Amino acid sequence: MKYTVALFDFSKKINYKNELLAGFTVAMTMIPESLSFAILAGLSPLTGLYAAFMMGLVTAILGGRPGMVSGGAGATIVVLIALIKSHGVEYLFATVALAGIFQLLVGFFKLGKFVRLIPQPVMYGFLNGLAVIIFMAQVEQFKITDANGVVGWLQGTSLYIMLGLTALTISIVYFFPKITKVIPASLFAILIVFGIVLGFGINTKTVADIAHISGNLPSFHIPKLPFSSETLQIIFPYAMIMAGVGLIESLLTLSMVDEITNSKGNTNKESVAQGIANITNGFFGGMGGCAMVAQTLVNLNAGSRSRLSGIIASITILIIILIGAPFIEKIPMAALVGVMMMVAVSTFQWVSIKIVNKMPKSDIFVGMTVALITILLHNLALAVLVGVIIAALVFAWDNAKRIRARKYIDENGVKYYEIFGPLFFGSVMNFTEKFDPADDPEQVVIDFKESRIVDMSAIDALDKLSKKYNELNKKLHLKHLSEDSVKLLKKAQAVIEVNIQEDPTYKVMPEK
Repeated sequence: MKYTVALFDFSKKINYKNELLAGFTVAMTMIPESLSFAILAGLSPLTGLYAAFMMGLVTAILGGRPGMVSGGAGATIVVLIALIKSHGVEYLFATVALAGIFQLLVGFFKLGKFVRLIPQPVMYGFLNGLAVIIFMAQVEQFKITDANGVVGWLQGTSLYIMLGLTALTISIVYFFPKITKVIPASLFAILIVFGIVLGFGINTKTVADIAHISGNLPSFHIPKLPFSSETLQIIFPYAMIMAGVGLIESLLTLSMVDEITNSKGNTNKESVAQGIANITNGFFGGMGGCAMVAQTLVNLNAGSRSRLSGIIASITILIIILIGAPFIEKIPMAALVGVMMMVAVSTFQWVSIKIVNKMPKSDIFVGMTVALITILLHNLALAVLVGVIIAALVFAWDNAKRIRARKYIDENGVKYYEIFGPLFFGSVMNFTEKFDPADDPEQVVIDFKESRIVDMSAIDALDKLSKKYNELNKKLHLKHLSEDSVKLLKKAQAVIEVNIQEDPTYKVMPEK
């Protein structure tokens, strides 16, 4: 018999067992990632773990998407490595807090909805690029640093043991769900491999080889740096980039969870939660972060659908920092590597390869460009921004080609141009080429029943066209304008001189 109870949202039932096990599994996979990225950035390992605890707890309670997991993510810390090297850790904490304020403002002014402008090919490219990054980060675990600080690949028996244990973990994660889904496959795999290593006394790379993770509760700490305009000039650009990267990854992850769970998250609420979590990090010694795609997928695959697992994962990390470190430090890295490799495989959008021959070439190009920028530069914000810009330009080009004109002369000798397709910056050249002022009669009507005037470029094109007809003592009329087109023209009266022809059967705008 399943015992279910409501938490935070009384309209939804949650399953305690699933949430508990999912929370433990998420904590196990979040620890090595937070440690790895903290060490990569030259920070204390605890800075990464504190971030995992605080980001996870705050966003689990306040976030706009139950089931989503946030932590000390690599995407946000990678953009701050240069700042840490040049100015030190105190500037990092100030930057993280300022980035949190920016994210808070995005949520407060309800700007989170703009993530909906991100097209599907960009989503595919983003997730595929991220899958490759996650996978390659695991391959790095097959390297070891010797006493002289030289990094090299594992050799001989050590390598074979690591490969064997990783392969065993992958096999368990793949096959175990076919037997039972009572226990999350990734948690079961970690426990089995841990048991084998301890039981047989196998000498292999463990979490302790990356870093020691025992510590105290995070304490309140105001960043020690001069409060001046010079400081603001240093941290402002980094904070903007971090806030952008964090929100893009978080809101894209939210969209991904929406698709998987077939439910709707709140982007603005999530932006506010991310902001509060990063401000907390800045004042309590964490490296900051955002939503974590890999851990979110681990969470969902383990059966979590509510906030409880995220809270359990965060509290588990805190308990590990305080008392469980000696135990966790003995976990074989091979087990965590195997779990994360399987996460990378499930993150990759295989459907994008299946439908590649059915997609427009422009969509394939956008997806591949986003994936390549994500993989090569590790800059998720830049990758998504470039993808959206390319997609927007392709959209503009496609619409520019669609503008058409049907021409005829009525019984009174008036020439009509019926326009089809939107008139905007991309289509004005094709639009202008369709007219023949020199050979047209004295009265010319442009019918916009199947078109609309979109921007200033369109108004400018109409103005130039009307002047050409005026110079030839011919009259140009605009007919069947949509209400928004009329408003646009009214605002531009100082620029444009055209005669808007009122139509009794198609009143476009009531006169006031």
